[in-house]
Amino acid sequence: MENWLGNKSIVVIGGTTGLGFSAAKAFVRNGANVIVVGRNPENCLVAELQLGSTARAKQADATHPQTAMEAIQLCIREFGSFDGLYHVAGGGGEKFGDGPLHELSLEGWHKTLDWNLTSLMLSNQAAIRTFMGMNKGGSILNMSSVLGFYPSSQFSNHAYATAKSAVLGFSKSIASSYASKNIRVNVLSPGIIEGVEGKESEQFVTSKQSLDGGRYGIPGDLDGAAVYFMSDYSKFTTGQNLSVDGGWEVSDGQY
Repeated sequence: MENWLGNKSIVVIGGTTGLGFSAAKAFVRNGANVIVVGRNPENCLVAELQLGSTARAKQADATHPQTAMEAIQLCIREFGSFDGLYHVAGGGGEKFGDGPLHELSLEGWHKTLDWNLTSLMLSNQAAIRTFMGMNKGGSILNMSSVLGFYPSSQFSNHAYATAKSAVLGFSKSIASSYASKNIRVNVLSPGIIEGVEGKESEQFVTSKQSLDGGRYGIPGDLDGAAVYFMSDYSKFTTGQNLSVDGGWEVSDGQY
């Protein structure tokens, strides 16, 4: 099989578990050097062991201002280049107090936006500054969600939906600003991933995501798209959002 990412060095923010770790494994299989960033030291150790000699793991919090730049600098030191950033870090903010608007706490609002949006702004800023400083182009891929623009009353975490909607606007805005510098910025929007929600939503989700027999998404569903956006095959593509959602956007859910 062709190595789509030969000679590419990529940083994955939120790359030690779930969607990010699955993508990191796909990047390595396709010839890339990879730096993965995660908060849990044990997950970092496991990720580095499983990814092999062309990968390094960094334990850090994506919401800290220096995390992304330090990861990019590590990538350059270890592998001699920096070619792409994939920002996956984030997730549901229920534990912070996100939820329906009449129950949403101010702390839940701020923490959910910080986790999903501020961290992404910081990583994108670090990548843009590095590409410009190296006088080279590169690829940035950001993680959104179908819930950011195709919502459902079954999933009424409004701070999360706001953050994921903003990812799209932010990405398109910077894609416009930096296209002339050959820096590409695109978005992947997964549907509902297995393990994210309770069983009470299963019938609705599997009818909305009716491809492949009707099911929740799995991390590997996004790997091919992530490899494409990190590769030179996407060199004429920027400011785009690709939904990998099993048909969520175009299907009627059954309650």
